[in-house]
Amino acid sequence: MKTGIAHLPLHGGKAPSWLFQRMKRLAREITIAVVSEYGPQEMLRRLSDPFWFQAFGCVLGFDWHSSGVTTTTCGALKEGMKGLEVELGLFIAGGKGGTSRKTPSEIIRAGGHLSCDPEKLVYASRMSAKVDSSAVQDGYQLYHHAFIFTKSGDWAVVQQGMNDASKYARRYHWLGSRVANFVVEPHQAICCDSRGDTLNMVAVASEEARQSAVILSQLKPGVLVGEIKKIQHLHLPSRHHVDIRDIHPDRLYKIFVKTYEQAPENFESLLGMEGVGPKTIRALALISEIVYGKSPSFHDPVRYSFAHGGKDGHPYPVDREVYDRTIEIFRNALRQAKVGNNEKVDA
Repeated sequence: MKTGIAHLPLHGGKAPSWLFQRMKRLAREITIAVVSEYGPQEMLRRLSDPFWFQAFGCVLGFDWHSSGVTTTTCGALKEGMKGLEVELGLFIAGGKGGTSRKTPSEIIRAGGHLSCDPEKLVYASRMSAKVDSSAVQDGYQLYHHAFIFTKSGDWAVVQQGMNDASKYARRYHWLGSRVANFVVEPHQAICCDSRGDTLNMVAVASEEARQSAVILSQLKPGVLVGEIKKIQHLHLPSRHHVDIRDIHPDRLYKIFVKTYEQAPENFESLLGMEGVGPKTIRALALISEIVYGKSPSFHDPVRYSFAHGGKDGHPYPVDREVYDRTIEIFRNALRQAKVGNNEKVDA
């Protein structure tokens, strides 16, 4: 289940090395503390909470509000956990840009340490990305995907998309233990300052449109292309925030051939097909309303703290001495806990 969405202004640049090295060490100690006390599933739950994640990034000393807090915090967590994955029973795959495409191979590589089928985790990773890029079309192009999972197969996702026009990024959080259905209301809570023009094919209100899309995907490609060409001459109501002008019927023909030949049995299998992306889903949603009168939902599913300052000096510059002392306090507390003294951990 998606547990939240955060909106963050797009900022360029990266964390300076002196800060990132400290972020790695502190992220490592905090993760050890949480997993040791509550188990790896609790760390997944916390990372899937957009507010806890934001506070986590602030505690690590990065920007309190920019898009970079997502990529840098996940990067620090992944680097900080290296060598501890098997011991903690907690793994993290993926990352920003090209690194996100390595997620499946990284999951498979950890397969020998898992008590579940890693292919199920690969599927969860792929479908969570497909939902936020194709089934929910809110104008944000995904460029970061972090997949965190345990030995037993529990998982969480922290992924982010950017909107060049608004200069904002939108972060999506998922918690696998709450996913009952990838394509029916996977969002539990959404945190955002604004709502956009969105095609939401995973809303409850889109159920009939989902069913119609599956039926349409099984029709001969020529029929579908013909319907799209008809739509391009219609004047749709202003409430429809799906622009038909950027859909090219002839370019979709090959995709429709594939859906016709494979005949997906439901919307999830249709969405999961290779090559089926935002434009295919958008075209089927439009045809669904024109042919069957089944309208999809256009409702946007959108429904901090400072410990060490921020790299840009807001709300104040990072105090390196205080930061190093915090890391040492965590390290000593955990060392004491191992010999039975929990007072420092509680503090």
